Amino acid sequence: MSDTSPQSDWMNEQLGDHVATAQAMEALLPAVREVAAMLCSAYESGGVLYTFGNGGSAADAQHFTGELIGHYKRDRRPLPAVTLSTDPTVMTCIGNDYSYDDVFARQVTALARPGDVVAGFTTSGKSPNVVTALQAARAQGATTVLFSGGDGGPAAAFADHRLLVPTTVTPRIQEMHTFMLHVISETVDVWAEESE
Repeated sequence: MSDTSPQSDWMNEQLGDHVATAQAMEALLPAVREVAAMLCSAYESGGVLYTFGNGGSAADAQHFTGELIGHYKRDRRPLPAVTLSTDPTVMTCIGNDYSYDDVFARQVTALARPGDVVAGFTTSGKSPNVVTALQAARAQGATTVLFSGGDGGPAAAFADHRLLVPTTVTPRIQEMHTFMLHVISETVDVWAEESE
């Protein structure tokens, strides 16, 4: 395949779009720093992070908890973080006995408490199970974080912190979610190492 093929042109367009979206993220950095500081404060007070999402967003949620339970770059203590989509028995039980829209909300209601952080990942902000879970987290007194894109959709109404990638293109949103969870993980890593 030559460098002038339609596929090559498409790849160049995708890379250009990625770079433009990444540059636009500079305006969101203060909000990202605020979430990182809030998460450190929650951990300092004994809080737990709960994450969730669907499909690629579930993978992002699990990636985030992996960085916190494991470590990002430093050898430090594990931090309490749980991804709610990783238990197929609970997910299918709730989905079957109630509805798929309830799979995260019921878990949040059972587990989340004031002082905890509940983070939903949804590229559109429209996933009903993420929206209802953020609403349930608010009712439980937990701090809510939304990782999304565009205007955050209906989920934004239930988020204390909105990390909204300035695009509605799903791949770009997911790429920037990875960037954000990495820089938040780095901040938490530094805090955890220094506070031991």
